Amino acid sequence: MEGSIWNRIYDRLPRGTVAVIAASAAYLVLMQILTGLRPEHWTIIVLMNAMFFAGRGTRHFILGFAIFAVFGMLYDVMRAFPNYLYNSVDIAPLYQLEKRLFGIEFAGVRLTPNEFFAANAGRVADLVAGIFYINWMPVPLAFAVWLWFRDRKLFLNFSLTFLFVNLLGFAIYYLHPAAPPWYVSRYGFNLDLHTPGSAAGLSRFDDLVGLKIFGSIYTKNSNVFAAIPSLHCAYPVVVLWYGIRSKCRWVNLLFTGFMLGIWFAAVYSGHHYVIDAILGILCAVLGILLYDKVLMRTRWYRRFIDAYARLVAREAKS
Repeated sequence: MEGSIWNRIYDRLPRGTVAVIAASAAYLVLMQILTGLRPEHWTIIVLMNAMFFAGRGTRHFILGFAIFAVFGMLYDVMRAFPNYLYNSVDIAPLYQLEKRLFGIEFAGVRLTPNEFFAANAGRVADLVAGIFYINWMPVPLAFAVWLWFRDRKLFLNFSLTFLFVNLLGFAIYYLHPAAPPWYVSRYGFNLDLHTPGSAAGLSRFDDLVGLKIFGSIYTKNSNVFAAIPSLHCAYPVVVLWYGIRSKCRWVNLLFTGFMLGIWFAAVYSGHHYVIDAILGILCAVLGILLYDKVLMRTRWYRRFIDAYARLVAREAKS
């Protein structure tokens, strides 16, 4: 009798319940070992499980957006494996190259673009840069939600391209650790491995709005020495490419403006050199090309995409 009750309960649970619970437990244990559990870890797990068990409508959604959860988890895990442990940090050579290639003569001195902007910062530019930079992730996520309801397979390809570009960027972080411009302005060319993250020029935006938005974000930065490539500059390229593919028309003008604004804000705020931004753009282009021209031309990967699309479509209708 007791066995039949438990069998009936189990039969009523959503398909994949055991896998979700096991994955959630494994994630919490892993993060406790690697970085120590923080409130955001619990928030992620509670939210994802709540959406999975709430009903069919939210279950299919979380199955699709698990791609972005994987991105967030991988980024967080890098905290336990600092890239400076694997290769030397580029500080002075990168700064000198930036000045040589893109230096600006100002008051009789050759400055990097970051130094020029810091010397000529204004309230309007601070506000504009902050507004663009604060949307570095909300815009791709909002676009992903729109694609989810418009074209399920295109949503999957966009999300997986976004993840693939990040994986390329993360690999480069470890191959070539690099200090951001604000690090040089604050610490010079000396290597300090205990340097905390900094909002840099974005702190002026915080002062303008009276909230420590960027201050709170950058205190949780997983890796200070990850200036190359600028993934902030890569994301809007991926968004615009899939906006063109999805025929967003006039919305692509907004995506283009968003892209240019992010590029400007990355340099203006002192978070990236122009070199970092260019390499971030190239990282996005390379990621898109490899995804479209290599992965999508392999039979096993096309089958994976088709199966994933059927899964989330079936969940949506079941």
